[in-house]
Amino acid sequence: MKIKKVRNVLTATALTCSMITVPVFAAPANSSSLESQKKQTQSEVDNLQSQLSTLMSKMTELQSQLISKGQEITEAKQKLADAQEKEKQQYEDMKLRIKYMYEEGDGSALERIISSGSIADMLSQAEYVQKIHSYDRDMLNEYVDTVTEVKNLETSLENDMDKLEEIQTQYEDQQTEMNTTIEGKRAEVANLDQQIQEAAKKAAEEEAARQKAAQETAAKNNSAAQIAGAGGNGATPETQVTPTVDPPVVPDTPAPPANTGNTSAAQAIVNAAWTQIGVPYVYGGSTPYVALDCSGLTQWCHAQAGISIGRTDWQQLAGGQIVYDPQPGDICWTPGHVAIYIGGGQMIEAQQDGVPVCVSSVRATSYVRYW
Repeated sequence: MKIKKVRNVLTATALTCSMITVPVFAAPANSSSLESQKKQTQSEVDNLQSQLSTLMSKMTELQSQLISKGQEITEAKQKLADAQEKEKQQYEDMKLRIKYMYEEGDGSALERIISSGSIADMLSQAEYVQKIHSYDRDMLNEYVDTVTEVKNLETSLENDMDKLEEIQTQYEDQQTEMNTTIEGKRAEVANLDQQIQEAAKKAAEEEAARQKAAQETAAKNNSAAQIAGAGGNGATPETQVTPTVDPPVVPDTPAPPANTGNTSAAQAIVNAAWTQIGVPYVYGGSTPYVALDCSGLTQWCHAQAGISIGRTDWQQLAGGQIVYDPQPGDICWTPGHVAIYIGGGQMIEAQQDGVPVCVSSVRATSYVRYW
C-alpha cells in the first residue's frame, strides 16, 4: 500500500511538472559591457580635455606673441615717421644752402679758394666746400637707407602678424571642434549611465520575476503532490487551517495576592492590572503589552471587566462613585494620577517615564469605584 501511495505521488508530481510552464525571461543587459563603454568614452573625454588644455596654453602664448609683434610694428612705424621728419628737416637745410650758393654763384666759392692767403687756407676752404657736399650726400644716403630698412621691417612685421593671426584662427577652429566633440562624448557618458541604471533595474525586476515564478512552480508542485497523496489512500485533502497568532508574551510578574476582591468584576480588573507589570510607560499610551500611561492602564483594566470609563484622570473621578473603604479593583486617584488598588495598601500603576508598570504603596486622595 505504501509503495502504491508513493508511486501515485511521484506520478502526479511528474504530470504536474510537465503541465506547468515556467516563464523564460530574456537575459538582462550586459552591465559590464556598458561600464566598459562608459570607461572608454570617459577616457576619450579626459584625453580631449588634456588636448584642449594644451591648445589653450598655445593660444595664450600666441596672444602674447601677437601683442609683442603689434608693439614692434608700432615702433617701426614710429621710426619711419621719425626718419621722414628728419628727412624733411634735412631737405629744408639743403634748400637753404642751395639757395645761398645760387644767390652767391659758384664763383664765390671758387674765388674764396683762389683768394686764400696761403695754400693751407686754400686747402681748408676747398675741404670745407667738399665737406658740405659730402654731408648732404651722406644724409641723403642715410635717409634712403633708413626708409628702406624701416619699410622692409614694417613689411616683415606685418607678414609675421598675418601668420600669427592665421594661426590664431586655426587654434580657435580647433577649440570649437574640441568643445563640440567633448560635449558629444559627455552626452554619450550620460546616456551610458542611464542605460546602466535601466539595465540594473531590469535585471532586478527579472530576478524578482524568476523568484516569483519559482515559488509559484514549487507551490503548484507541492499542491499536486498533496492531492496525489490524498488520492492514493482514498482520503480527501484537508481544509487549510489558518494559523493562529499567539498573544503577546506577558512579562513575568509576581502572583497576585489572595482575596483581591469581592466581585468577579473587581477580580477581573485586578487580574488585568497584573498582566501589565513591566510594560513601558509612555505618555498618552493606551496599548496593552506595548505602552501605557496611568489613565490608559486603568481604562484598559476596566474594559477587561466589561466596564467603560473615561480616558483622563478627571473623567475617571467624575464618572465613578467615590468610596471611603477601598477594595481591590477600585481606582486610586490623586490630581494628575490614577492607579488600580489591589489590596493590602498596594496599587498597580503606570507611574512615569523610565519606570515600567509596577506595584507600589498606595498614594491616593480619593478612591473611585465602577463595579
